[in-house]
This record gives sequence, C-alpha cells and structure tokens, in this order.
Amino acid sequence: MERIQLAINKAREARQDAKPKSQKAGATEIQASVVGDNADQISRENAWNALTPFKPEAKWMSRSRITAFNTGADAIPFDVMRTKMLYQMRENKWRRVAITSPGPLCGKTMVSVNLAFSFARQSDLKVMVVELDMRRPSMAKVLGLNNKHLFAKVLEGTADAQDHIVRCGTNLAFATNHSPAHNPAELLQGKDGAAVLDAIEARFQPDVMIFDMPPMRVSDDTMAFLDQVDCGLLIAAAESTTLDEVETFEKEMASRTNVMGVVLNKCRYLETAENYGY
Repeated sequence: MERIQLAINKAREARQDAKPKSQKAGATEIQASVVGDNADQISRENAWNALTPFKPEAKWMSRSRITAFNTGADAIPFDVMRTKMLYQMRENKWRRVAITSPGPLCGKTMVSVNLAFSFARQSDLKVMVVELDMRRPSMAKVLGLNNKHLFAKVLEGTADAQDHIVRCGTNLAFATNHSPAHNPAELLQGKDGAAVLDAIEARFQPDVMIFDMPPMRVSDDTMAFLDQVDCGLLIAAAESTTLDEVETFEKEMASRTNVMGVVLNKCRYLETAENYGY
C-alpha cells in the first residue's frame, strides 16, 4: 500500500505540472505498484495454502485451557490483551513479539496459544506462532497435534518449513516441536537460525509472529534471541513469581528489546471491577 500511495503522490505532482509525459509516467508507476502488490499477495496466499491444515478439537482446547479458541466471556482477557498489543505494534510497526517468563510453569505457552487464536479471529491478520522453547516443548500437546513435527530441523536447515508448520483455518499457523532439540542454544544464537526465520517471514509474510521462548531463568537462550524480535511480553505466575524476579527480568528484557508489558497469570482473585462480573 505504501508503494501505491507513493505512486499516487507522484502522479498528482505530474498532473500539477501539466506535462503529458510526466502524467503518463505516473500512471505507469501506479500500474506497476498494483501489479507488484497483487503478485506478492498471490505468493503469500499460495505459501499459506500449501501448509498442512489442522482443525483443533473444541474439547481438547477446553482441557488445555485455550479459552480464546472461541468467542465468549472466557476469551475476553486475551481479546483485551490482543487489542492493546495490536495498538502498540501498529503504532511502532512491530511484527515480531517474544513471549517468555522468569521461570518455568508460568503459563507462557498457554498465553501464546490463546493470544494466537484471539489475533486470528481478526480475519485481516495472518498470525504465525513459532515454538522456540526447544528444551521442553509443549505446544503440540496443548494443541492436540499428533504430527511428528520438529521445527528445530528447519532452523538447522535440514528440513523445509512447509513440512513442519500446520495451518488452522486460513490465517493462523503453528510451528511446533514434538520432542526436545539436541542443540537449542546453537540454533537460537547462530546466524543460520536467524537467516531461516527471516526467510520464513519473507515467504509467509505474517502480520504477527509470536515466538514462544524458554524461561529466562533456566538458560541464556531467550536473552541471546531477543535482539531478533521487535518487542517482548513477560508472563509472571501469581503466588510463585516474585516481584524481584519480575523487576530483574523486565530490566534484562528491556536491555535487548522493547517491553510491551508484564502479564500476571494464574491469578485466582480479582476485584469486582476487574472481572467485570464474569
């Protein structure tokens, strides 16, 4: 769209100059921009359509606490998060967001998947979730995926992304790992893995890329990767994550990328004004 607007502006300037030759050039630039955008859109749709389709089971989603799979009262917290995130991302032209936590068992994968389904309910968005917690992968289990997908092989350069990513509907994709990778640190910190992710982004052109990262306390994998994303979201667990941990890891995240915020997960008690009666 930016190319089209630029061409239109040039065409307007040409008309003001009242030079037929310039007018003709402006029209040609508009046509070239439109043709280029159409070609990009066709290439994007072909890439998404080539992915293996996957239809999650509603009962399994409920058991996995993926409440944003459908609309309803239980999806509202994630829809509110989605709206706030979209505002920041569009305002700053961000696309890549890393989701991590201070330690294990904070629910970062559950939050990542719920946010993905919430984003994908906006049909104009293409959303891709990439599981990079390759020491203890769990996303395939959360989704009920039986495929032996190992996205780590894609990062190694030994497999095609298309063979290890599934598509839900027309605009949501998950890249998962059925089992732990042998060399997660090298895959996340190496230049080859970064180049693979850049190629995937160029190929599928998602509007939002969510990276489910390892907890920050257990290794340096996440810290080493944060400079490859536009922003990050820190997930804390009520009654287990301490305030010192939140402050410490929020500062560490801020030293490598933009911090969108901190989410308090597993909170059993809410004020009436916060739960809105649901």
